Amino acid sequence: MNKHAGSERNLTLVMDLYELTMAYNYFKQGNKDQLVYFDMFYRKNPDQGGFVIFAGLQQLIEAIENMHFSDGDIEYLRSLNVFDDDFFAYLKDFHFTGTIYSVKEGTPVFPYEPLITVKAKLIEAQLIETFLLVTINHQSLIATKARRIVQEAKGRPVMEFGARRAQGYDGAHYGARAAYIGGVV
Repeated sequence: MNKHAGSERNLTLVMDLYELTMAYNYFKQGNKDQLVYFDMFYRKNPDQGGFVIFAGLQQLIEAIENMHFSDGDIEYLRSLNVFDDDFFAYLKDFHFTGTIYSVKEGTPVFPYEPLITVKAKLIEAQLIETFLLVTINHQSLIATKARRIVQEAKGRPVMEFGARRAQGYDGAHYGARAAYIGGVV
């Protein structure tokens, strides 16, 4: 059975063109399979707070497990006239084979502390960078704000109504999940 068939969403092209051009460069230079490690961390707490609540890992892993370049993705990339047929053949068979090490969701984290370490082939690590950043940054920001609101409520119940102002249904769903991680009921 094709693991990419069915209702799974293909979010593979949720990336900057930069990621693809860098991956193409690694491919052409012949170092795409070099084993690398990279850490995701942040430099400054938002709103001068003392910590951030880590969130978003589940969605990151689900997207990486389903990551593949569909025929439509490759047709679109071909229309850019940037990449060659050898690279498209590589993308057609692409799947992430690396390892993700991570802090547990809901954990308070601090600047310059590794939140996620990716151990992977150079090209694979490059291709997941944008999705990793957008997923973890967005959900951790919401979880952190939620935790601060819950602390200020001093035991009074706090409810999440973010769907009314969220940027799309994904933003509403993942925002509510992150708020729950941050302590909102």
